[in-house]
Amino acid sequence: MTQTSSSRIHLTLDGMTCAGCVSRAEKALSSVPGIGPVQVNLANRRATIDPGTATTPAMQAALQQAGYPAVEDDIRLDIDGMTCAGCARRVQDALAAVPGVTAAEVNFAARTAQLRVLDGMATADDLVAAAERAGYPATPHVEDTGQRSADEVDTARRSMLIALALTAPIFLLEMTGHVVPAVHHWIAATIGMETSWTIQAVLATAVLVFPGRDFYRLGLPRLIRGEPDMNTLVALGSGAAWIFSTFALLAPGLLPDGTRAVYYEAAAVIVTLILTGRWLEARARGRTGAAIRRLIALRPDTALVDTPDGPEERPVARLRVGDVLVVPPGRSLAADGQVTAGESYIDESMITGEPAPVLRGPGDTVVGGTVNGSGTLRVRVAQVGADTVLSRIVAMVEEAQGAHLPIQALADRVVRIFVPAVLGVAALTWVAWMLLAPAPALPHALVAAISVLIIACPCAMGLATPTSIMVGTGRAAELGVLFRKGAALEGLAGIRAIAFDKTGTLTEGRPTLTTLRPLGDADGGDENRVLALAAALERSSDHPIGRAIVAAAEARGLTLPEATDEEALPGYGLSARIDGQAILLGARRLMTREGITLPEIPDSGADTPVWLAVDGRIAGYLAVSDPIKPDAARAVAALRAEGLEVAMITGDAEGPARAIADRLGITRVAAEVLPGDKRDAVRRLREELGPVAFAGDGINDAPALAEADVGLAMGTGTDIAVEAADVVMVSGAVAGAVNAVHVARRTLVNIRQNLFWAFAYNTALIPVAAGVLYPLTGTLLSPMLAAGAMALSSVFVLSNALRLRALAPALAETATTPGRATAPKEVTP
Repeated sequence: MTQTSSSRIHLTLDGMTCAGCVSRAEKALSSVPGIGPVQVNLANRRATIDPGTATTPAMQAALQQAGYPAVEDDIRLDIDGMTCAGCARRVQDALAAVPGVTAAEVNFAARTAQLRVLDGMATADDLVAAAERAGYPATPHVEDTGQRSADEVDTARRSMLIALALTAPIFLLEMTGHVVPAVHHWIAATIGMETSWTIQAVLATAVLVFPGRDFYRLGLPRLIRGEPDMNTLVALGSGAAWIFSTFALLAPGLLPDGTRAVYYEAAAVIVTLILTGRWLEARARGRTGAAIRRLIALRPDTALVDTPDGPEERPVARLRVGDVLVVPPGRSLAADGQVTAGESYIDESMITGEPAPVLRGPGDTVVGGTVNGSGTLRVRVAQVGADTVLSRIVAMVEEAQGAHLPIQALADRVVRIFVPAVLGVAALTWVAWMLLAPAPALPHALVAAISVLIIACPCAMGLATPTSIMVGTGRAAELGVLFRKGAALEGLAGIRAIAFDKTGTLTEGRPTLTTLRPLGDADGGDENRVLALAAALERSSDHPIGRAIVAAAEARGLTLPEATDEEALPGYGLSARIDGQAILLGARRLMTREGITLPEIPDSGADTPVWLAVDGRIAGYLAVSDPIKPDAARAVAALRAEGLEVAMITGDAEGPARAIADRLGITRVAAEVLPGDKRDAVRRLREELGPVAFAGDGINDAPALAEADVGLAMGTGTDIAVEAADVVMVSGAVAGAVNAVHVARRTLVNIRQNLFWAFAYNTALIPVAAGVLYPLTGTLLSPMLAAGAMALSSVFVLSNALRLRALAPALAETATTPGRATAPKEVTP
């Protein structure tokens, strides 16, 4: 979308195919209140609009409802200078106000902003400028390699150490004298109290001017603009202590009798303790992104590329699609590709979550970042850079980590009014002490008001949700579970039922021939002959059963005869002529229709039987089965132990579906369900039981994945299924569903703990800081203790969130097939 000098804008529209689309798009835009003239061009799919007073979200909503959404881009920024949740809110408001922005989310813990903008209207430069006008430097997002976090920690540590070095003498001069009277007398008898106060004044001023300057540089201008934040509270608290102390030192006559005292130690210690808290916070926050950095670190910097002159070491950034890599044992793969030569076991644990190495050979797909085992491979590069599976996983996890959960809405509303409310409480505290306290009231009022300002900072509230999301989704990625949408965490934690597709989800999705039995005397004496005839009919079939029969014949190295007069018999099977004989292959009902008598053969229920007849006489019995995934039964049992109702919704026949369900302990089964009906089945399940998740892997599962409260896709399934899902289980193991629910529930518990601590802590300590306990104890909360308590609150929240890093999987995954596993599909954020 672009904007001209005459304020007309141009939107690129999606989905327009005819003149009727043009009319409907124009009508939709013209219905937006306040909009000017609208003209839509089919040739270039652009709408030229005079927006008038219409808002960007209103125009986009009208177009989406009409089915012709304006093309949107995703832009991600790194934001500096945020010190509390109020900062994040102000940045978000500033970015959301930029014309062309349809959605803006700022993550205080990750220091990032995730934005959706109409194509071309809002550029990254426009958004950076908007953030900087709000007082927060911004840059286009770069992958978190750890350097940014390390720089932030180094800066915070340096400021803290300088402040500590300057504050220690102040603390010793002032506070030691209060604790040990002899020290007070010694100072008075040697350098004198005036000199002691002067030394404290010089050192405290240095603390505020140098390591503490950001509190004033950022906090006071925001107070003037009517947008106070944490920096404002610290600046007012420490500044008030410094100003009062300076008057006491230089102009004591301006103070009431009996109120002369200095609080330089309070001003300096407040700043030092808060800087210490920020250093601890920066260290902890750096660890919240450790999962992302470990994923990025999997990519090697260089790769061996096969050239006519032999292997050549080349930077990964210079790799191109089609290059052939030489991957020696123990080396990481530099890009996604296909094995052209060699065979080796590859450790894919950091991508799939499965601990067991899997065998890869010629024709197999391999993923960049995985580690080669004992053999040398040659791999033809298929994807590089941002197109690789690893890069897509990183992007997906980063997007999920930046999400806002519904549970965070309460904290956001409180933070929006919290700082102004604290300023009001501090002012009332001052007034109350001045009016009601015994003489000397001024020092007491000063201490109480400063303590209120310092202890009430809402940092912990702002960190409570995003830090848990970052650590939880990062840990899930390490377990092979990718949350494509952060909100899926809360949704999955609240489900009451989970429904599975059968084929490819609970089963391997690769039917195999399990039974081959010659029958009668019509070419039925030879297994190979029966299999060759069946495979000859199925050779051109794309049905999974047909492919299983052909694969079995190929595995035996059979030569297939030529079939003629082939005819598909829908719902029954196939017919053809081979070597002059009439061949029938199909279900029991085909043989019954043709009057062919069949022997009684025990049926496991899970197998799909196929009968072969030659010239009207039965010749063979074949059975094809789709093996149950090794971890499916344990996963179903674990989900039921979690209190979830487990169901199966499948398009397969009733018999095999019931047999698989019985083996897995699933009692709710909906079989022979069409794709659209799967969606309806999910709705019925929700109406009966409450929020429901659905897990599937195929194109036909997409409607159900989209309909479910949370959709879980197998990473080994189709791209369409992955795109429709909220969560991707990369390896395709059913245990991934158990681990996804486990991580979601533990993360939500962690968030609730953090929010409770942040709210309860601030709520309880503000009255204490204001002095409600003074009538009982005769003491006030020191501003120094208030600063320490405030820092402790944020550190507690971060430390609690970091416990999720050690979260063990609820159910260990089992490799889907011994020795060789299906490579994960590419996932798209």
